[in-house]
Amino acid sequence: MRKILITNDDGINAGGLIRLAKAAKEFGEVWVVAPEKQRSAISHAITLHKDIEAWEVSFPIEGVHAYACDGMPADCIRIGVLNIVPGGPDNVLCGINYGVNVANDIQYSATIAAAMEAAFQKIHAIAFSEDFSDNIAVTEKYLKEIIGDLITRPLLMNEIWNVNFPCCDLSDFKGILDDAKVSKEVYYHDHYNEKKLENGHVAYTIEGVRNYDAEDGTDLWAVLHDHISVGKVKNIG
Repeated sequence: MRKILITNDDGINAGGLIRLAKAAKEFGEVWVVAPEKQRSAISHAITLHKDIEAWEVSFPIEGVHAYACDGMPADCIRIGVLNIVPGGPDNVLCGINYGVNVANDIQYSATIAAAMEAAFQKIHAIAFSEDFSDNIAVTEKYLKEIIGDLITRPLLMNEIWNVNFPCCDLSDFKGILDDAKVSKEVYYHDHYNEKKLENGHVAYTIEGVRNYDAEDGTDLWAVLHDHISVGKVKNIG
């Protein structure tokens, strides 16, 4: 039976992770190794100078082997592939991230980085994300279809599949944009607000304005125009 390892960066209790594990059960034996808490936007960080702890936890989907980990998402993939999943997984699925991972902003994503760590370990990997919304109708309708399509679709060395779902109603959904290119734009235009502290230091708080301008045929264009974006992202190497 196919063995599937799942992680995320929103934490072991995140709804997107649970939904992905439930869908993945139709395609094989599911193992979850996920951070114990929120680890978003830490990219490909791994733990080097202390032990990584992992422990088995109860999981709301029957038959799923689930472990929480005090490390980073990339750590979860590493110990999952090398230690926890017997013989190693055949596939890695990451997500479903709360917030799309598109355009140049993907360099910060720990969801993307976890999938790329799997690719580095020579495991076929798919990252899944959806826009910030409680409207998950498109994801729920098409998630299994896309897993089934991509789980055996070939990738070159150090490549991953990156899938992003829009948050529109099904009546507004425009279709799947396959082979979506990574936009050269940014998803958020960021700046930092400054606050002078009593100790003389300055505190900087990030704030972003969403970008609604993207090149046709790109991942950012797809989610802005009510499409599912399916494309490849290449790791270094």
